Amino acid sequence: MSLQFPSPRRLLAVDEAQVDQLADVLIDCVEGGASVSFMHPLGRERAVAFWRRVASGVAAGERALLVAEDERGICGTVQLILDLPENQPHRADVAKMLVHRRARRRGLAEALMRAAEATALELGRTVLVLDAVTGGDAARLYERLGWVRVGDVPGFALMPDGQPCGTTFYYRRLGD
Repeated sequence: MSLQFPSPRRLLAVDEAQVDQLADVLIDCVEGGASVSFMHPLGRERAVAFWRRVASGVAAGERALLVAEDERGICGTVQLILDLPENQPHRADVAKMLVHRRARRRGLAEALMRAAEATALELGRTVLVLDAVTGGDAARLYERLGWVRVGDVPGFALMPDGQPCGTTFYYRRLGD
């Protein structure tokens, strides 16, 4: 599949219009059943507050935020959490890889992950970790992209509808 969007790009600052568009993506993902830390229904105020906190982290250099856009605005995003303990300057956590349902099945998630890996290397991060719903679409994507499965924790989180789900942890070494 070829990507039908401009390449993902890193935002060094996040404005209110982008916060609003990111909130749309998060709300859509939760409505679509994604287990991404929020329960359904996710209100707009809560989604906007989350993205404002992310924007603060971006401004402080604690997070790297990548986005992809279509003709309607931001339709996908992923973050690198960089604010880690001092004995882990080589590592980042990948978080909130989200693709709006309108943009799925066109290679965007893979493009976002590849961009996150490239950004991590640019920032001197050579070990990445993330987690995903066990057996879910994201887990299959990460495995296809060469991420190493560490293990599963049954009942680790809840789906947006309240059903328990397992979580699988992965890592990836970059630059080897």
